[in-house]
Amino acid sequence: MSIAQNIAEIKRNIDTTKVKLVAVTKNHSVSAMLEAIAAGITAVGENRVQEMLAKHPDIQAAGKQVEWHLIGHLQTNKVRQAVPLAALIHSVDSQRLAIEIDKTAGKLGKRQDVLLQVNVADEESKFGIELGQALVLAKQISQLEHVRLCGLMTIAPYTENAETVRPVFKEFYQLFSELKALNLTNTDIKWLSMGMTNDYMVAVEEGANLVRIGTGIFGSRQY
Repeated sequence: MSIAQNIAEIKRNIDTTKVKLVAVTKNHSVSAMLEAIAAGITAVGENRVQEMLAKHPDIQAAGKQVEWHLIGHLQTNKVRQAVPLAALIHSVDSQRLAIEIDKTAGKLGKRQDVLLQVNVADEESKFGIELGQALVLAKQISQLEHVRLCGLMTIAPYTENAETVRPVFKEFYQLFSELKALNLTNTDIKWLSMGMTNDYMVAVEEGANLVRIGTGIFGSRQY
């Protein structure tokens, strides 16, 4: 199927009035991105700051407006490059990184929206703060003047059968509910970012309102 057909199918599977669809564009061409934008995509997610920087001018030159989300691990030395472009940074997982984002955003006169990345399944191969430390870090981030915590993000263990990760999504939704209940000042807790191509429908059933889909839109990545 075409990119447009893939997007249409995904939108049939989720209520897009309640769930935000982010097209993950890592290793996909600008022409493919433009095709997705023409088919109704309003937000794109990049894993690497360099790739976001490289593609942004071409999308702008085509006259297209789209939200740029940074969904991959962010090193502190890349913050100065990421903050000017990113509408939402999904991958904040330490106080040190949050402070660096705060400093950079302050210099730009910006309030940077971020999500707290949590390693909910405690996988050694994944980034993210431990589940038990997430609310502590959320409270620390809420003290920063130029950072606005907007919710949580996780990457569930990969599985062929999405039902096997339903308990992970349930647990993460519980954490999201606990975070909202804290009513922290200087925050806007509205996004629960979980679910990708192989498991997004289960994630949505368990409360996700932001899903990150790459292969399901563009097909396999071109390396």
